[in-house]
Amino acid sequence: MERIKEECNCSFFQRSKPYIAMISLQFGYAGMNIITKVSLNRGMSHYVLVVYRNAFATIVIAPFALILERKIRPKMTLMMFLQIFVLGLLGPVIDQNFYYAGLKLTSPTFSCAMSNMLPAMTFVMAVLCRMEKVDIKKIRCQAKVLGTIVTVCGAMLMTLYKGHVVNLIWSNNINSNDTQVTNKTYDKDWVKGSIQLIFATFAWASFFILQNMTMRKYTAPISLTALVCFMGTLQSIAVTFVMEHKNSIWIIGFDMNLLAAAYAGIVSSSIAYYVQGLVMETRGPVFVTAFSPLMMIIVTIMGSFILAENIYIGGIIGAVLIVAGIYSVLWGKYKEYKEKEIEELIIHEPVKGINGNNKMMILENNNIEMQKN
Repeated sequence: MERIKEECNCSFFQRSKPYIAMISLQFGYAGMNIITKVSLNRGMSHYVLVVYRNAFATIVIAPFALILERKIRPKMTLMMFLQIFVLGLLGPVIDQNFYYAGLKLTSPTFSCAMSNMLPAMTFVMAVLCRMEKVDIKKIRCQAKVLGTIVTVCGAMLMTLYKGHVVNLIWSNNINSNDTQVTNKTYDKDWVKGSIQLIFATFAWASFFILQNMTMRKYTAPISLTALVCFMGTLQSIAVTFVMEHKNSIWIIGFDMNLLAAAYAGIVSSSIAYYVQGLVMETRGPVFVTAFSPLMMIIVTIMGSFILAENIYIGGIIGAVLIVAGIYSVLWGKYKEYKEKEIEELIIHEPVKGINGNNKMMILENNNIEMQKN
């Protein structure tokens, strides 16, 4: 009995690891949004922030790639180099620069709400690239489609409908003058910031799709992460030299700017890219992006507590819809994963004879394994 319990506990932990990893990443992304917003408000250029972020990520993860994957690292081909070049362009350059620009013009909560279009964009692109199969007759596929629609509706509700302000215990002392100034700035730059965030989300979804395709051939995930971050650093330096012409913007001290760059580089780039790649190998890009709405809920609470942002009733309703959409998508992905697992189990079941008794034993073994699953 003790052995059975240990096996069940190990099996439960193995099944839970992708969920724990993705939920932990959302907390890391939420912290990055808050810290980065403070740094951008203090005048740091988002182009320079992207450069330092990817430089920190490369420095941290490159030693692990050189040591741990020196024997399994595939040879670099021209096609693989081009894919890594495009990954660096989509993720570190386009996604991060547009996201930081939109974050600077809006707020962390609003930016996260707009980025909740990511699961829908990734799901549609995965279907177009034939990485996701949609059989609308199956309940699990209906759940994924419905969950994606509900998630996007919740995000759009948060964006378009505010409603009354919800007074929280820690937000009662907000200065009304500061709130009025913030609202004026928010209304002025809303359209521009929204467009930039949409471009960032599209680039992020494209990055997930291409990363999943690349990891099928380049089987060293840590090395791939290091190369993408290094390539993104070089590309970001080139973009910064074109867009910024003051040498003073490169100066960074032991302050919030350094913390923002180091935190984003270590947590949101190096660790996040590696963990996302590992989870994506087993569960696919849609599973990875389905957790992104959780970041919005975390940022909403942290933004209200740290940055004194207002929380509106529309945001609460939208958050409820987003959570419902997440569970619908994850339920569909879970059912799909279990079906594939059972199919592989049946296919690989060894057939030792062709008589009736052996056939019955095989069927009984399959039924037992299916009941365990």
